[in-house]
Amino acid sequence: MSTEMMLAAIEVEEKTFALAQRKAKVYSESSLVPQQYQKNVGNVLIAQNMASRMGADVLMVMQNLYIVHGKPGWSAQFLIACFNSCGRFSSIKYRFGGEGDDYGCVAYAKELATGEEVSGVRVTIGMAKAEGWSTKAGSKWKTMPELMLRYRAATFLVRCTAPEIGLGLMTSEELADTVDGRVTSRQAAPITTADALTKMLAEPQQAAAEAVVDAIDWDSKLDAAMTQRQLEELLNELDASTAIDESEWHRIKSEVESRLEVVMAE
Repeated sequence: MSTEMMLAAIEVEEKTFALAQRKAKVYSESSLVPQQYQKNVGNVLIAQNMASRMGADVLMVMQNLYIVHGKPGWSAQFLIACFNSCGRFSSIKYRFGGEGDDYGCVAYAKELATGEEVSGVRVTIGMAKAEGWSTKAGSKWKTMPELMLRYRAATFLVRCTAPEIGLGLMTSEELADTVDGRVTSRQAAPITTADALTKMLAEPQQAAAEAVVDAIDWDSKLDAAMTQRQLEELLNELDASTAIDESEWHRIKSEVESRLEVVMAE
């Protein structure tokens, strides 16, 4: 490649990055994006990169990417939605069967181009026990096993059939089950060349956020959260906390989720 072509390519890249920065700044100034992106241009830039690679909306990516012990993962609902809307398959459906520990679920769909049915791995209650998913602290396998069967079966279907949809990332539910930890934040994962910029921007803001979280009266915030949006924001804030005591975290999270289920059912 000639020097002129190299310089031209560098100029194009600089202009593209500058444009991406301007867009990221607009997102970072919005109060509608999750807290980890507010005033954090580096995180937004990474979310934009992932959205571009997936052909997804940037805001959707920011709202559905979680971090579990430093590992990024999508929410299962987001992965299912991406599969259903990709245009290559029908919507995911589920077959249940078996009894006791053999009770399980298989997710399946139809490939639109060929009409062929594609299915994932059958997930059972026995599998959840054997893998230790249901024994984790705060595990939803104990309280909502059928929902978790659907999520895990759908995740296996997507991973076996169209892994490119999720960019190879696990779901937050898988990470919470397989890693001895919980969802600690909702933010973009540092997987692009913006590593240094992201780290530089994120570290001081994370330290400041943790100092504020430590002083939060969670019960008062729970009492004040009445609408679905307020409860979801409180849940996000709770997930982002690393200073709160573990037992207190599980207690508040359980109460928020229970109240959210009631509000959404009304």
